Amino acid sequence: MQKTQQVQYNRAGQRVVSPEYLLFEAPREKQFMTGSEVVKEAVKRSSVDASVSYPITPQSEAAHMIGELWVEGYVGVYFRGESEFGVMSEVAGCSMAGARTVTTTSGPGTLRAMENFPMWAGSRLPIQLVLMARGVNTPLSIQPDNLEISFLLDTGCMIWHAENAQELFDMIIAGFVVAEQPDVHVPIITAIDGFFISHTREAVNIPPDDIALPPYNPYKSPLVPIDMEMSPGRFLRDPYVMKSNYISYAAHTSWQYEVRAAIERSRPYAKHYLRGLIEEFGDPEGEIVFVASGTAGAQAKEATQIMIHEEGIKARVVRIKTLRPFPYQELLQAVQGAKYIFVPEFNVIGWLEREVRRALYGNVDIPVIGSPRVAGGMTMPPEFIVKEVLEYLGKEVKHVI
Repeated sequence: MQKTQQVQYNRAGQRVVSPEYLLFEAPREKQFMTGSEVVKEAVKRSSVDASVSYPITPQSEAAHMIGELWVEGYVGVYFRGESEFGVMSEVAGCSMAGARTVTTTSGPGTLRAMENFPMWAGSRLPIQLVLMARGVNTPLSIQPDNLEISFLLDTGCMIWHAENAQELFDMIIAGFVVAEQPDVHVPIITAIDGFFISHTREAVNIPPDDIALPPYNPYKSPLVPIDMEMSPGRFLRDPYVMKSNYISYAAHTSWQYEVRAAIERSRPYAKHYLRGLIEEFGDPEGEIVFVASGTAGAQAKEATQIMIHEEGIKARVVRIKTLRPFPYQELLQAVQGAKYIFVPEFNVIGWLEREVRRALYGNVDIPVIGSPRVAGGMTMPPEFIVKEVLEYLGKEVKHVI
């Protein structure tokens, strides 16, 4: 007699389903919502145990909506921290205790909390941070700008960069799954360009809200959680480190390499759940290639259409979905045949250009142009991108001004 699989439910009464079913197979309904509302819907389907928040534009609304989920019974623990630094410390405590944990931040909040992110990674905490990037410059700005992503690239966290609200929804759910893999188990930063996505309303296809991810099992973690059996004092586990500088250096050095190796081990999982680490768009034979991430990728796609249909120039886009791990091999393969690589960005320093140059150095001899680049809240119309390319190539600017 064939056994019937028993249906399981989480604390909110949602039916537990596999990540593959939730992300790839479940029927979806089109809804019109902002990026902040998308955060709520994704968290609602993720069996989240804990969240701590602190208001800072433009992520305040998303944090507030996660609080609504707590009231509705979809999130186990929720409270407001006393500062951004406090929030990132408190979610670390939640995660150490074995809770699936999510929080949000933006701009200066990221910088104030910065010390915590390497601590998350070094403690192997699979916390998800939804980063709604904004300006961090002086004079103070709340305008769109993703400079802060550059500060996070070397903290030991995975970093994914969503192009739109649909991708944000899927990345949040997939982020928990990948971060919690026993052979990965490092934090995941799911980034968007603030305001462009957080406050823009667009069509998003989402599955029913009566299904959710399986709850987190902290006992599959490479580090045991703090519970009645494992006190905080025992959690440290390394009193020998305090007795010998040599052992201390060796232990900490190997651990830093291990954290980064864990990010590399996330590569096949991210590739599976994100349907690839890059997206290619446009003419496959295009000699002009835009390499972009986030909303710059969307603008580059529009510029590519103008170049193909109005300027008669073959162009294509390589949109990078994950910054950590960085898709080195995929990028190398995707830019084959290119004559010029342009890297449009919403920040002043060009952190993605640096990553692209590092990936291509010694492998291909293609000029990399860190342009166009805007910052401080400026927009990047596709016509502006086309104009920059045409001027660089020494061509007449006819159709765009």
